[in-house]
Amino acid sequence: MFKGFRNFLLRGNVVDLAVGIVIGAAFTAVVTGFVTAFLTPLIGVATGAVGDFSKQTFTVADTDFPYGAFLNALISFVLVAAVIYFVVVMPVTRLQARLDGDKAAVKTKCPDCLSSIPSAAVRCAHCTSELAGRPGFPAQARATVAP
Repeated sequence: MFKGFRNFLLRGNVVDLAVGIVIGAAFTAVVTGFVTAFLTPLIGVATGAVGDFSKQTFTVADTDFPYGAFLNALISFVLVAAVIYFVVVMPVTRLQARLDGDKAAVKTKCPDCLSSIPSAAVRCAHCTSELAGRPGFPAQARATVAP
């Protein structure tokens, strides 16, 4: 019984997920600290208001509605999302495109099965139809050498 549980815990995907969650929590603290320390005060300077809206309320029928706490959470969410996008997502996307750029060949669709194939192909790898001479493909098939 415990051996199965140990095997479950030591599987690669469970350990990877645990590491990802811990790193994500630490990164969230760093980004939240950056937003709180630098970006939220900049919004206060730009708008001429205090960067902390948490004390803002309005009262209806002797009930206080602290809408300022919601505004702080909303601004913090938007700023955290922007920081994550511009600091993490965009650079990783550019890096991935640069790394995959060498592998990326010009692709086109097979006229018979509509699968994506390299435009230099003379035969579709999916349906094996001949593509030589068709529009968008080489005019002649490559010569094959018999063994």
